[in-house]
Amino acid sequence: MIGYQFMGKAHSHAFRDLDFFFPGGASPVLKAIAGRAEAAVRDAANQYGFESYETDWRKLLERDDIDVIDIVTPNYLHAEMAIAAAEAGKHVICEKPMAMTVEEAIRMRDAVKKNGVTGLLCHNYRFAPAVQYAKQLIASGRLGRIYHIRAQYLQDWIMDPNFPLVWRLRKEVTGSGALGDIGAHILDLARFLVGEITELTATMETFIKTRPLGEMSGGLEARVDGSQTGTVDVDDATAILAHFDNGALGVFEATRFAGGNRNGNRFEINGERGSIRWDLENMNLLHVYLEDDEAGLQGFRTINCTETVHPFADRYWPAGHIIGYEHTFMNLFASYFESIVEGKPFQPDFDEGVRNERVLEAVETSAQKREWVAIPQE
Repeated sequence: MIGYQFMGKAHSHAFRDLDFFFPGGASPVLKAIAGRAEAAVRDAANQYGFESYETDWRKLLERDDIDVIDIVTPNYLHAEMAIAAAEAGKHVICEKPMAMTVEEAIRMRDAVKKNGVTGLLCHNYRFAPAVQYAKQLIASGRLGRIYHIRAQYLQDWIMDPNFPLVWRLRKEVTGSGALGDIGAHILDLARFLVGEITELTATMETFIKTRPLGEMSGGLEARVDGSQTGTVDVDDATAILAHFDNGALGVFEATRFAGGNRNGNRFEINGERGSIRWDLENMNLLHVYLEDDEAGLQGFRTINCTETVHPFADRYWPAGHIIGYEHTFMNLFASYFESIVEGKPFQPDFDEGVRNERVLEAVETSAQKREWVAIPQE
């Protein structure tokens, strides 16, 4: 693993618990973790259960006892690390957004293909049991033709004007703000559930343009360093209107200025025969409306997706005993490692990452030009 903070903790927890919840599957061995600050990475290695640590990530690529490189670093490092890992013959796990540009994403995709390894993009929300069940309902035709998806990802952790100018607010490090950080998730879910986006128009806004300098201090917390200030050059909020290749219409909002919303990742999908709703903050529940219910009983029903018939739910607890955020990573990694062992294709792979990156780029282009933008289809 390269990196060790918020996502490093989430990934490591999932790796350590796979044997317990997915016995008989691939068993990840935590060989080494890399980070620039020796004391911090040593502590992370001890806490997360890695056998060793390095302060130079390139040394991981030289080791014959490492098969997979997991990249949980700031976004500007993803391309260099993923391409180098692929060229060293390692499978690559990469946090989202995949890259800073479409060109970088394409080079990452081409590197894994050329070197005969796999690339996994960590869109873990696809692997919530309720989302997987929603996919089954749509794919089986229970909702009929899809007319709408409206999705929001609402957070509020940078609303304080004194919250510092951390790496997630600096374009040279992160690429974009709310768009790449959280908008990437709802756009990926939309593509996973509904289909490919063909064109869109968008607007982006930065509400607080100057902040004190500072760094992340764990999770989504941060500390101010000194009295200097800097300019915020990424979006605080993004709004998108989109058309899909199947004729559906999409409306999306990603913002980190929605007070009272700690992690409101939500979607509603409307079809000719029914509708579904989902909210990450109540991630076990799927709300389903079916048009063919008899008069008087029509309305949204609430499905607690913890029954053994629901995807992945049989791996955990009895019905009604809910699971959490961390289990989305377990489901993702268990499925991915199984695909490596069996030599089968798996999504979201780096092809999916390129497609999502094209959508993100189109959003920024549209906001800059104030016009509709078509998305190249591969």
